[in-house]
Amino acid sequence: MPEHAARPAIAELRERIARLDGGEKRIRKVLPFGVTEIDRRLPGGGLALGSLHEVAGGGNGAVDGAAAALFAAGIAARTRGRVLWVVTRRDLFAPALAQAGLHPDRLIHVEAGDEKALLACFEEGLRHGGPGAVIAETARFSMTDSRRLQLAAESSGTIGIAVRRWRRQTEAGDFGQPTASVTRWRVSVLPSPPLAVPGLARARWLLELIRCRAGESADFEVEACDAKGRIALPSEMADRSPQKEISRRIASA
Repeated sequence: MPEHAARPAIAELRERIARLDGGEKRIRKVLPFGVTEIDRRLPGGGLALGSLHEVAGGGNGAVDGAAAALFAAGIAARTRGRVLWVVTRRDLFAPALAQAGLHPDRLIHVEAGDEKALLACFEEGLRHGGPGAVIAETARFSMTDSRRLQLAAESSGTIGIAVRRWRRQTEAGDFGQPTASVTRWRVSVLPSPPLAVPGLARARWLLELIRCRAGESADFEVEACDAKGRIALPSEMADRSPQKEISRRIASA
């Protein structure tokens, strides 16, 4: 084959390989957190839309698990349109989601019979393209499952969030297995600061970015989602590095 005839074929082959690799060179829309310290760690300055993301509690307890769900709800609250939330357990608490900015009028709640049905609903919701976000509470999914979900999210532009929940501690080790998710987060509850008057201060979380495609891992101490789904840096940390502050707290503990 002449060299000039081979060049178009090579260029076409490279383009097809790039598409199979997930289209990394395409410009993706993002959903910023509005917190500079976090957004600058994420490629594009925010969470990639049309992508799959994972969230889990920092421990196996219900408190950290609830914080992870509220973190996901805050993300979904800042999207447009309805939000599809798929579960296998009947413990989704709508008033708590509303406090994180996700109003019940926007929520479509689906109860799946098992994990297989849940993943099927998750994928169908992502492919549909109608919801602003699709969230599913799942114990485990394989690389094949996550790859299929990632492709479904890419095809519609809808953000997908897998909230990892485990019934047994032995299942938690699955969170360390590789998946096709663009980011992976872990949320742990921290003590709230004392107030000068009786009452409860805004909840605080340790937010760990464990994995970020084309980015670096990082830890942040943040204030929990407000009524509009927004997190924030604590006032005493706004003018200094959260990484240094977390290291200081660990050293002084």
